[in-house]
Amino acid sequence: METAVKHQAPTTQGFVLKVSVVAALGGLLFGYDTAVIAGAIGFLQTKFNLSPAMVGWAASSAIWGCAFGAMFAGYFSDRFGRKKVLLVTAVLFFISSLGASIPTDLTQFVIARFIGGLGIGAASMLSPLYISEIAPAKSRGTLVSLYQLAIVIGINLIYFVNLKIASLGDAAWNVDLGWRYMLGSGVIPAFLFLVLLFLVPESPRWLVKKNRDAEALDTLEKVNGREQALEVMAEIKAALSSETGTVKELFGRGLRMALIVGVVLSLFSQITGINAIIYYAPEIFKSIGFAAESAFFQTVLIGVINTLFTFIAIWLIDRAGRRTLLLWGVTGMIICLLGTGICFYFNITQGPWLLIFILGYIASFASSLGPIPWVIMSEIFPTKTRGIAMSFCTIILWIGVLFITQFTPMLLESIGGAFTFWLFMVNSIILLVFTWMKIPETKQRTLEEIERSWKH
Repeated sequence: METAVKHQAPTTQGFVLKVSVVAALGGLLFGYDTAVIAGAIGFLQTKFNLSPAMVGWAASSAIWGCAFGAMFAGYFSDRFGRKKVLLVTAVLFFISSLGASIPTDLTQFVIARFIGGLGIGAASMLSPLYISEIAPAKSRGTLVSLYQLAIVIGINLIYFVNLKIASLGDAAWNVDLGWRYMLGSGVIPAFLFLVLLFLVPESPRWLVKKNRDAEALDTLEKVNGREQALEVMAEIKAALSSETGTVKELFGRGLRMALIVGVVLSLFSQITGINAIIYYAPEIFKSIGFAAESAFFQTVLIGVINTLFTFIAIWLIDRAGRRTLLLWGVTGMIICLLGTGICFYFNITQGPWLLIFILGYIASFASSLGPIPWVIMSEIFPTKTRGIAMSFCTIILWIGVLFITQFTPMLLESIGGAFTFWLFMVNSIILLVFTWMKIPETKQRTLEEIERSWKH
């Protein structure tokens, strides 16, 4: 559609960027919350004298909350609005950060982390959904990718915050107080997110769904300009009139494939091994002979590469397209996972090759499978059921996170590093074939055009 790719005025571009950046802060909370535990868990273990099983429970309690938060966010956002539920996520994360910093036993800590997980899980599907519903077709991929960039920035930010806090005292001080400051620091980004959300509008597509056309048109004009806003408004109304808004519709002819695409991308974005490296990189490096200081430096290097190549994905996603980036990126992941497994199998740990392959994998993931699932999931479902559909896909994603978090240490111990990374490689090959055969290109198409393409 020609009008979908017209040049936008600077004022509309500025408005869209402002709104998208605010919504993407939900991703910063995601990264901040899931990575903060890496710095605190050792001190927490000593403080409460935790067994290995209880350490795992303390670390994963937030992830369980994320799964439940994603489960209910779609329903509530379809009923009450995207913005209102995002406001609730900010409040939940604020309460969690405060509560996790003052517990007197493990149960209180787990409850506080679970509450935060509810907010993070809800935001993990609502932030990209909200951006996709407000962004123009021409730049939607770039703007939704800001969410993944915010996740990466949140991870890197808390790594440095944890390091700074830990340096303020000795081991005894950190066991008593340091970990509390690490977890409590989350109140700052949570409060910032809460305040800034009051400055952005409700999703125009949700407003049209609720027959609040004047408010919707006002936002669409700020995004697209007057003439194009009327055309987009007409498209939204036509699409809504043809939708039933039931979950059954997602399993019907045409849209069933959209749901399969969303589920496969959600699951395989995790079971191809990214969090095995993000969460366990220091332990992996130390297990093959690197000193703790060297392992920490290489973990920081992984974070830098992750951030740099996420910027590259943002630059390319609306130029090269989602499908093209996926095909090239997943191919790169397969090659690097093969090389990583070979290094482990033949004990090639001296020299640069292992680090090169791991960094290559991170670069390939960050430029493709990192941001693209969030973009595609936010594009491919009908307006009336987009919230519920994204909830379902995001639950699958968090189940993938739980599997990788729980089973990676067990796999490394039982079958070794080589076969663990080759297992991730096999999963990547499955995803590559699926992408080639089933995932369509969606760049520079309106959400309504994409919806019609499934039905045809």
